[in-house]
Amino acid sequence: MLAGFVLLASQSFAQQKELTTDQMLKGNTKGLLNELPKVGGWKDDAHYILLKPLGDRKYDTVLVDAKTGKETHYIATPENKPVVLLKENDIVFKAADGAEKKLTATKEEEKNPTLSPDGSKIAFTRNNDLYVLDVASGKEDRLTTDGTDLVYNGWASWVYYEEILGRPTRYKAFWWNPDSKRIAYMRFDDSQVPLFPIVGADGQHGYVENTRYPKAGDKNPEVKVGIVDIVSKQTVWSDFNAKDDQYFGTPFWTPDGSALWLQWMNRHQNHLIVYAIDPASGSKKPVYDEQQQTWVDWLEDIHFLGDNKGYIIQSDKSGWMHLYNYDMQGNLLKQITDGSWTVKDIVKIDEAKKTIWFTARKDNSARYDLYKTKMDGTGLQRLTFGDYTHTTSLSPNGSYFITTYSNVATPTKMALVDIKGNVKQIADSKNAALEDYNLAKTELLRVRTSDGKYELPVLITWPANMDSSKKYPVLISIYGGPNAGTVFDGWKGINQAQWWAKEGLIQVAIDHRASGHFGKTGQNYIYKDLGNWEIKDYSDVVKWLDAKPFIDKNKICITGFSYGGYTTCMALTRGAEFFTHGIAGGSVTDWALYDSHYTERYMGLPSENVEGYKSNSVLTYVKNYKGNLFIVHGTMDDNVHMQNSLQLIGAMQDAKKDFSMMFYPGGRHGWGNLKERWQHFNNEKTKYYYQYLLEKPVPKEILQ
Repeated sequence: MLAGFVLLASQSFAQQKELTTDQMLKGNTKGLLNELPKVGGWKDDAHYILLKPLGDRKYDTVLVDAKTGKETHYIATPENKPVVLLKENDIVFKAADGAEKKLTATKEEEKNPTLSPDGSKIAFTRNNDLYVLDVASGKEDRLTTDGTDLVYNGWASWVYYEEILGRPTRYKAFWWNPDSKRIAYMRFDDSQVPLFPIVGADGQHGYVENTRYPKAGDKNPEVKVGIVDIVSKQTVWSDFNAKDDQYFGTPFWTPDGSALWLQWMNRHQNHLIVYAIDPASGSKKPVYDEQQQTWVDWLEDIHFLGDNKGYIIQSDKSGWMHLYNYDMQGNLLKQITDGSWTVKDIVKIDEAKKTIWFTARKDNSARYDLYKTKMDGTGLQRLTFGDYTHTTSLSPNGSYFITTYSNVATPTKMALVDIKGNVKQIADSKNAALEDYNLAKTELLRVRTSDGKYELPVLITWPANMDSSKKYPVLISIYGGPNAGTVFDGWKGINQAQWWAKEGLIQVAIDHRASGHFGKTGQNYIYKDLGNWEIKDYSDVVKWLDAKPFIDKNKICITGFSYGGYTTCMALTRGAEFFTHGIAGGSVTDWALYDSHYTERYMGLPSENVEGYKSNSVLTYVKNYKGNLFIVHGTMDDNVHMQNSLQLIGAMQDAKKDFSMMFYPGGRHGWGNLKERWQHFNNEKTKYYYQYLLEKPVPKEILQ
């Protein structure tokens, strides 16, 4: 197949134009690609809003009749909703009419101000205590009083922020009741969590940030979940022993506010229980219970049905992520979807029509489609079309949807689809002039694993004007974390990949068996064994590549950041037979050095998996290393500590191994906080590729 491609390329592209440096490196694709309109949502079930590009980041907003296509100029009517702002660390209330009112004026910083559902109050944290403000009077009430440098009320401990509640929360750990009379919050006590020093080198003497960071097997923060009445200021604590080795996940209030549904998980993370907490007494009642042999993931949402008829959740307990319907007591009513495919997101539930719309990776694990099904599991129907990845916007009643779709060979298009499946094109990003240009080809392939169990998705961008009689270096870009695949069948645009293809690199992305393409069934392979199957699968793809006559086996480069850095380090040590070069940024090098919640979910406790931690540490395989590894880290990385790279460097030095390294002073995880140093890193990567893979001078125009 490839030889045919190369011949076709030499014939078809002979008279074609070459992309310019600006087009490849600066994204200047005017005249080749058209900017698509932006979907502004639906005004009602028959009219959608489009923001049509005018150039210079300006847009014309139009209202489109879905049936006729008629466009009218549209000025959105303000929703007249009040909002809460932070200005210079003080809280400002912006009323529906636009008038602003400053409500705090303190030296201390207010954090995460959140308006109550009825719009009359604002909850926030200050100095690790929870407060509430009355919007009308400006009266402030302190709801907790024991906040310290170690005790946080409504403000998350680091490991909860990073791994459980999530970065988008900005450490927020409180939730308004729908009736605006109570607030649920988490209280964290970090006093037993070990300190880790992060050293800043600024100034004459430098400084130290001592952070509370639980590594694998360490003491976690003690957590209590309370519900505070904003009038009495009294907290009712949920009925758990804070001393137990446990975790609490994001809670959900029932629609009527009568109960707080709180997620609980054991330290081993293989048992999830959702408890209904009584706000008046703190008593708990289980309403959902799930156990797995490996690990259980937190519920991202609970979709409550009307009239207390039950709820719908997503779970991968069958081996694949599917939809389940339970009654309010936790009894399973129906598994709505099933099969060897993955439900991604619930888009809409219409109880009157007894219909659920959802996105899924069903027909092809590298593509997303929109589906609908009856709530009893019958009538499953794919709504999107063709061999594309779709991103959709559904009309309020489900009569239409807009899809933005593409695949690796097709630039992105936009279309309107009606309930009968009729497709009406809205826009195409491809300009006719694009046909005149010689673009490097990207293909989505499948490579079978050596054990014969999986066909791994592999994305390859071939060199422009490829000549199969020559030898080409390979650049593999990787992340590699569990259920964190990066190989999808979507248009990649015109970007730096075209530059590297012009320069002669074969660019590859690979997803292993635990990346999400093969459900929880595939993910379970890595339980207590992170790093093993990933390297086996990546090595199988490299073996497949090495069998091609045009592959330079002495130039197989892999690069990644964070988990991708770990994967890179493992590839050049544990997989040293196949990988020759690598750039590893912000890398975990030994799982004992990373945080408790993430690490133990996959590896278990260090005391219970001694051999697993050893066999999946990069340090164990330094003796095998024989390649060219470039190690990079930010000196103040508070997520993956620089300690990881330092321990690897020490082991490499002790083993008399050659490598290179670069540290970025003040850099956090990614040092994107330091623009010039991030640009420096990109330049260093570029120089590395030219020096070791392409073996030619670096063109000045590619350096930042």
